[in-house]
Amino acid sequence: MSEKKNIWQTEVSFGKKFSDKAKEEFYKEFSNLLESGIDIQRTLTILIEEQTNKKVLVILEQIREDLIVGNSLSESLRKTGHFTAYEFQSIKIGEETGRLQIILEHLSEYFTNKVKLRRQLISVFTYPAFVIMITIGVLYFMLNSVVPMFEDVFKQFGQDLPYLTQKIIGISKHFSTFLMYFTIGMVVILVYSYSQRKESWFRNMTSKMILRMPVFGVLMKKIYLARTCQSLSLLLASKTPLVSSLTLVEEMIGFYPIESALNKIKGEIVKGGSFSQGLGQYPIFDRRLVSLTKIAEETNQLDTTFERLSKQYQEDIEFRTKLIGTIIEPMIIVIIGLVVGVIMVAMYLPMFNLSNVIK
Repeated sequence: MSEKKNIWQTEVSFGKKFSDKAKEEFYKEFSNLLESGIDIQRTLTILIEEQTNKKVLVILEQIREDLIVGNSLSESLRKTGHFTAYEFQSIKIGEETGRLQIILEHLSEYFTNKVKLRRQLISVFTYPAFVIMITIGVLYFMLNSVVPMFEDVFKQFGQDLPYLTQKIIGISKHFSTFLMYFTIGMVVILVYSYSQRKESWFRNMTSKMILRMPVFGVLMKKIYLARTCQSLSLLLASKTPLVSSLTLVEEMIGFYPIESALNKIKGEIVKGGSFSQGLGQYPIFDRRLVSLTKIAEETNQLDTTFERLSKQYQEDIEFRTKLIGTIIEPMIIVIIGLVVGVIMVAMYLPMFNLSNVIK
């Protein structure tokens, strides 16, 4: 047993974490098998037999071993280090309340939405990223090959070059240096950002920058509000106390403004304040969410209200991602056309002037 554990720890430490897609399939299959009446250990055995991903297989085998020695499912998941507190605490609540199958179904839905959203964002930004790379390649070719050829021809004219042409030639001479400094600067920023990513001041600053971005700021805000509402819906439907639910959401949400707000709201609730009043003090939560939360508190329907809000946010996110994709593509084409057009005009201006001199 100890030898197997050492092997497991070595493989997992160097392996990739349990991906969101793998978790989606794991929770979905687990829920379906439990619903059909199969016990937890037999369910895990079936999942292990079906698993083709070696890294996931090692994790599942460790979970089964922990179950065999008497640990609960939630404790077994926690010990792997590949599941968030939100996940294993939700499962623990499901075990205690006899709603494990329903909790697993909700977790599957949560990761389904998360994977779906990531795919939507990738589809929106893949084309612009590809076009920008092509554009940089075209600019590099024009400024390092085409413009120097024109410069050699212009020297033979013996005439003063137009201001725009002089500037383009100047950029051409230093473009490689600019590109090198730009690349170094980006690497330094990325390395520094990675090293500071867990610091509160850095997370606070970057989240504010994201929220202030036109179009994208609103989209990111709605993405995290959708996750917050979905998580609260799951936990509250499982009869988790509100303060405990807020603690779990705070640990898993991964967005500083919401984490900070929820942390302070918990203290206000403990002192006797209402949840809706706490939400209303922070601009990250929109007025509609605050108003519906207030009504839900009065009618004792917080779980269903947050479920409905989560679906509405998801629909809005889908609409906005499609809209962004529709707007970005023509904008990029126009910008590329302008850049290439300015370079070509700058190269042909001296020729037009020369033809006028000849006339």
